[in-house]
Amino acid sequence: MTILILTVAGADRPGLVAAVADVVDAHDGNWENSQLAELAGTFAGVIEVSVAAERSAELEQALRGLEGLLTVAVHTGSDATHTDGRVLELQVLGNDRPGIVREVSAVLNAHALSIEELATETRDAAMAGGRLFEASVRARVPASVDLDALRADLERLASEIQVDITVA
Repeated sequence: MTILILTVAGADRPGLVAAVADVVDAHDGNWENSQLAELAGTFAGVIEVSVAAERSAELEQALRGLEGLLTVAVHTGSDATHTDGRVLELQVLGNDRPGIVREVSAVLNAHALSIEELATETRDAAMAGGRLFEASVRARVPASVDLDALRADLERLASEIQVDITVA
């Protein structure tokens, strides 16, 4: 089997998921994992599909036929999974401002963590006014990482940029 990673984006409207699913199914592909969302009127997502190696090129060609409805980029994936190290979950919450993702990801990168999932959201602050920023991060921590040093760096950053960072 060949693993394909599809990135899709287009103006949000009904039927976009069905259009991709129809093409995948018509080529005997299997829709494995996905994360899809509507953001500011644009539908976007990432989809993992497995397909027989001999049908892969044909599926890729058919997906290009969705142009105009969706922009689809196809990348060849790997069936290797990363199980080294442990998983760390982070929650970030604070007043929204530019640079929060950059600064948090820089600390994680400095400690060689690999971000497996990142979800962010901004919303109106209920009582105080303004906007709140919230992020959930799942990252893989290599066994060689000094967890105490990582926590200290995250605490320092939280204080500097005035957000709450919870590590689980």
